[in-house]
Amino acid sequence: MSKSQQLTQLSKLLSEVMAYVMKALQAIQLSYKHTIKSWFNRHTVQSFVSLFLIGAFLSIAVASCSGSSSASKNDVKLKLISFSVTKAAHDQIIPKFVEKWKQEHNQNVTFEQSYGGSGAQAAAVINGSQEADIVHLALPLDVSKIQQAGLIKSGWETEAPRNGIVSKSVAAIVTREGNPKGINTWADLAKDGVKVIAANPRTSGIAIWEFLAFWGSVSLTGGDEATALNYVTKVYKNTPVLTKDAREASDLFFQKGQGDVLINYENEVILAGKNGAKLPYVVPQVNISIDNPVAIVDKNVDKHGTREVAQAFVDFLYSTEAQREFAKLQYRPVNPTVTQEVASKYPLIKTLFTSQDLGGWDIIQKKFFGDGAIFDKVQASSKA
Repeated sequence: MSKSQQLTQLSKLLSEVMAYVMKALQAIQLSYKHTIKSWFNRHTVQSFVSLFLIGAFLSIAVASCSGSSSASKNDVKLKLISFSVTKAAHDQIIPKFVEKWKQEHNQNVTFEQSYGGSGAQAAAVINGSQEADIVHLALPLDVSKIQQAGLIKSGWETEAPRNGIVSKSVAAIVTREGNPKGINTWADLAKDGVKVIAANPRTSGIAIWEFLAFWGSVSLTGGDEATALNYVTKVYKNTPVLTKDAREASDLFFQKGQGDVLINYENEVILAGKNGAKLPYVVPQVNISIDNPVAIVDKNVDKHGTREVAQAFVDFLYSTEAQREFAKLQYRPVNPTVTQEVASKYPLIKTLFTSQDLGGWDIIQKKFFGDGAIFDKVQASSKA
């Protein structure tokens, strides 16, 4: 048989097969049982081939449909609750994580974000008005309060590297141009006639760090507690208003021109300068390590079914890529690689103390910020 004859016969056979396929599909529409019975009664090769092709076609179609449904997962939304000054960093970090997760898991992640005073944010998570999947707050005390409310499992500090601390800073003192009041150290804040802009420890994380910086600058450098109390009381007498958070304090000082001196995060002061509100500042040589924790809110991620993605985002915050974004905004990174890269960009601090040097957060809360504790006494004296 010639090659052309073979092609002709093959073409004829394929035509017959296609004809049987068409007939079979039409027959299926009329009567499935009748069609099957008819095929088996014919016992022809063409019938068998037709049935095989139909089965293969339907299998491929089913597999194709199944594959397309599993290839793209449902979108997932994470709710991130953070303190006011982290927004600039998260605006850079979140898109990088979203892109990474999409590439690795073929799933879209969106973020609902809320920023404000750390204490107020923690209270909103506790009362349920903010169902956070993740909290990135100004101080571990606020995360501990959420844990005590039963929303975060105990031992959250061990669930992430660096005891749950994902970003760091120190306190800075900002003055007016030319520093007319001669403010260079913590002690200068207690001078007569100095107006200090600071935040409220009841709502703001920076305010608690400020208070501890004031107290530690005396108590950890040789002064007794009576001396520390006297100094801190004078500072708060010089504070005409306590703002709800760090960002409001910055706006009051930079935008509205109030006060002689502002106490704020080092990174926030530098960011304000980059945004056009540049004023002289000093990072005191005796300073406190401002440690900002991140945690998954266990009760909420289990309710929302977002634990896997939430954990991945928390892990990503410690990555070199994310930590470099923190460093660009002058946070002091916790990733060792990035820390080495940027160490020379930060002023050296002679005495850097931590919350543990002041007894740890349980003692700090009871001693300084509980009802009727030292801060309440300072407030009462400063208003007298």
